[in-house]
Amino acid sequence: MAVNIEGSNEILIAYLTGELDHHCAGEIRKRIDSAVNEYKPSLLVLDFSDVSFMDSSGIGLVMGRYKLIHSLGGTLHVVNVSEQAHKVMCLAGLENLATISKSEV
Repeated sequence: MAVNIEGSNEILIAYLTGELDHHCAGEIRKRIDSAVNEYKPSLLVLDFSDVSFMDSSGIGLVMGRYKLIHSLGGTLHVVNVSEQAHKVMCLAGLENLATISKSEV
């Protein structure tokens, strides 16, 4: 799993790539949190377009980033989510915390 982050004071986008599981979630979380604390954006975007697998650690990653960005007065968007991951996120209630958009097919 890798994450590439592009940011400004307005928008921070984290492009996630690979398998999002408990082995890598902690490091990904640290990198995103560090960038959020540096830029303090009003919008955090998590781009899942290149995520090939996600376990429950992905839910935790999204929930934790929501709490962080919300504490700074910002909002969270999760974009390019696969159909399967979208269902899991909605079952976990994440659509009540963030805007979640499915992948364009």
